[in-house]
Amino acid sequence: MTTPVTTSASASAAGSATRATSTASTPPGRRRSPLLTLGMLAFLVYFLLPLFWLLVAATKTTGDLFSSFGLWFADDFALAGNIGDVFAAEDGVYGRWLLNTALYAVVSAGGAALLCALGGYGFAKFGFRGNKALFGLVLGAIMVPSTALAIPTYLIFAQIGLVNTPWAIILPSLVNPFGLYLMRVYAEDAVPDSLLEAARIDGAGELRIFWQVVMRLLAPGFVTVLLFTLVATWNNYFLPLIMLSNPSLYPVTVGLANWAGQATVAGGSGDVIPLVVTGSLLSIIPLVVAFLLLQRYWQSGLAAGGVKQ
Repeated sequence: MTTPVTTSASASAAGSATRATSTASTPPGRRRSPLLTLGMLAFLVYFLLPLFWLLVAATKTTGDLFSSFGLWFADDFALAGNIGDVFAAEDGVYGRWLLNTALYAVVSAGGAALLCALGGYGFAKFGFRGNKALFGLVLGAIMVPSTALAIPTYLIFAQIGLVNTPWAIILPSLVNPFGLYLMRVYAEDAVPDSLLEAARIDGAGELRIFWQVVMRLLAPGFVTVLLFTLVATWNNYFLPLIMLSNPSLYPVTVGLANWAGQATVAGGSGDVIPLVVTGSLLSIIPLVVAFLLLQRYWQSGLAAGGVKQ
């Protein structure tokens, strides 16, 4: 009489063990949370809706912008005409603004990323007097908003004659305390001390070690700082606004703001508003391309240090 009971208990235990094993073997990535999914969809809509509106608005004429539904296309698809008008307005000044923005952003991003790589590597791998104190100053500089430094920077540059020159935009953008902090944290884990010692034993100098060994290991972090600085300089408005008075030196942000001011003075009439909208759409395309091309380096740089060996 006890055999069936024992067999049933054994079968129940085996079933429980099977379910437990099945649950434990379920990959964490397949466990979905409806609440989390809804939250992520809400954030996705929040970030993409303005871009979608910008794309739709760039295809409309001035009349359609005010008479048609804002989140859908009008009957008259005027994107090609608007793009042509943007580059033809004021003798093609928009193309000049784009070139200026690309020059400021690329030179500033490359220089800032290189300086951050040098400084971060030095803080991480060289012990010197005042290391912690100086790095504390770097952390403190992160808390200072850039707008608070714009007026003092203008006064200094006015004394040395650099106002209304490209250097007035490039030189302040080379200073990136947050990028220096990122590179210091990244270099601590990405650059093994044993590799540096082996290079020194082989007779390599410090500069050669940095360029031929360290920079290859810091490439993901370098690209991460490069992208952050590129976006910050490309979207910078306040610094060029106070530093530049020559319209031929304007970046896209200040130039489009001037066009928007003209549209405001005109009371929203005329053909200036499509120029502002279409110019804004064109100005974000280089940033999207840069992120797509450098995405794999950027993602690996952000994930570095997450797993310790």
